[in-house]
Amino acid sequence: MYSYIGKRVLVAIPTLLIISIFVFSLQKLLPGDPVLALAGEDRDPQTIEYLREKYHLNDPVPVQYIRWVGSALQGDLGISLKTNQPVLKLIGDKLPVTIQLAVMSIIFAFVIGIPMGILAAVKKNTALDYIANVVALSGLSIPNFWLGIMLILLVSVKLGWLPASGYQPFFDDPLRSIQTMLMPAFVLGNALAATLMRHTRSAMLSVLSADYIRTARAKGLSEWAVVLEHSFRNAVLPIVTLSALLFGELLAGAVLTEQIFTIPGFGKLIVDAVFTRDYAVVQGVVLCTAVGFIVMNLIADVLYVLLNPRMRAAL
Repeated sequence: MYSYIGKRVLVAIPTLLIISIFVFSLQKLLPGDPVLALAGEDRDPQTIEYLREKYHLNDPVPVQYIRWVGSALQGDLGISLKTNQPVLKLIGDKLPVTIQLAVMSIIFAFVIGIPMGILAAVKKNTALDYIANVVALSGLSIPNFWLGIMLILLVSVKLGWLPASGYQPFFDDPLRSIQTMLMPAFVLGNALAATLMRHTRSAMLSVLSADYIRTARAKGLSEWAVVLEHSFRNAVLPIVTLSALLFGELLAGAVLTEQIFTIPGFGKLIVDAVFTRDYAVVQGVVLCTAVGFIVMNLIADVLYVLLNPRMRAAL
């Protein structure tokens, strides 16, 4: 097991290196010059030159990249050109917000999507199956920003049940924090639930037609014992992989949803950084997002081994 994890980590290292090259290169394509924005309206030539020297922007691009990677390996992602704060501190401030939103969203997705997928597979070609497919297609088709606005109008403005926007740190006031996150988490979780439902249904249908399922039914086991203990246990492997990827996507930050509900997470941070040409923040957020994806894929690989006895035996 440990050797398998070690091999997966070694594979992730060159992947992360390639991503870092793309991140550093693509940010150079952003229009505008951050130094001109920092220099103010007068744009004194001496000030501009001082800023370029301070942030090493006059160095060749390969030198800038090597310096950035070396600092990143030491935990230094640079200084924000806009706020003059360490990028790592800005990310540390936003990361708990994004993690809370991602966890609540994935919980909504599991609670809605997986049971619907199981029911749709068990009741294939019935009214319940058609309804589940319609709901799934609706979740994929409805834009998040539209659903978010409609929820604000209904739940907050008309009914007054939940706050329309804002964020409360969880450890300051847990109840208020959950209340402020319920609507944005549902908006994101609804779209993910549709994807989970379709994959769960497909995986369950392939398992339900297997010979050992017919054998289990022939032994007199109840239908739900067959479905949950035998079918779903074997159908869960592709769902694990999909869930890890979806959670990694949530960690990247849901830009539109965070903007609508005024949530100060990764999405809002990177949007503000792009508009202000804050290269260091853009690089730091994208790099952390890439690391998040790689970690989630590593977790999915480990879960595959833990859930699949045949893979454990092959190691």
